[in-house]
Amino acid sequence: LAMLCLLALAACGTSREAAGPAPSRPLVAEPVSCVPYARARSGVQLSGDAWTWWDAAAGRYVRSRAPQPGSVLVINRTARMRDGHVAVVSRVVSSREILVDHANWASGAARGRITTDQRVVDVSPANDWSVVRVWYPSTNELGTTAFPVRGFVHAEPVRLAAR
Repeated sequence: LAMLCLLALAACGTSREAAGPAPSRPLVAEPVSCVPYARARSGVQLSGDAWTWWDAAAGRYVRSRAPQPGSVLVINRTARMRDGHVAVVSRVVSSREILVDHANWASGAARGRITTDQRVVDVSPANDWSVVRVWYPSTNELGTTAFPVRGFVHAEPVRLAAR
């Protein structure tokens, strides 16, 4: 119960370390923010504001510009979204479209809710996943804002070379 209360009070960018290993599927109640949800759903054990996950993963987890199921999409902070956002890839649909599971994407009454299999489309000129548009359930369409992406953090730990 105490953990659920902590998750309910967390903002998207903040995080609290959970005790023990993360379950393969989250056992969290709404409302929840994106950071603890992504950590529980993906198994990627990072903390801090969502936009910091890219740098925090360096040397710990494999990072790339290519989405994979289970990897964490790291959206950079913007003037309107100061903590950034993280979402977990549930499926790769095509070279320019993925589905994600995430929390706390909506605003208003839907704030803090978990949404699954939501469309994210690569709108970058170079087709490199550096800019995306995200589905908004409340409007039932892709949003008009193009968000800058840091990349994808994969749950695979970086393997150090043997010496």
